[in-house]
Amino acid sequence: MIRACQTSDIEPVLSIWLAASIQAHDFIEPGFWESKLDDMRHLYLPASDTRVMEVSGRVVGFYSLYENTLAAIFVQPRLQGQGLGTALLDDAKNRRANLQLTVYARNAPSIHFYRQHGFVTAGEQLDEHTGEPELVMQWPSACLR
Repeated sequence: MIRACQTSDIEPVLSIWLAASIQAHDFIEPGFWESKLDDMRHLYLPASDTRVMEVSGRVVGFYSLYENTLAAIFVQPRLQGQGLGTALLDDAKNRRANLQLTVYARNAPSIHFYRQHGFVTAGEQLDEHTGEPELVMQWPSACLR
């Protein structure tokens, strides 16, 4: 079940975000992600429309939308590859006519995931926090015309 994030979901969401961020971004020191927990808790999550996926009463994934930006989408690492991310992404697509996102250029599995789901590369930039190159991706591709 995908539903709106509630206050009681914040700690599981942060735990998923931290574990999945460290796993997906092994080219960035884990301490960087740990240092961003308070910003996630107090700035980013409150400013976003966050929805969680619950399975058997437990939060196992989430996504956050900020306007038409998919600001975050994460699944508990041990449950990745089971279609949960696809279900979350489909839910986000049903809530917006178009979406954009940024993804680290070195995060090949995520880039592949987004391309499989109709996102196209619309540009490149450097992440101001890490200095890492990022791709700007957009869905649907017709938005680029």
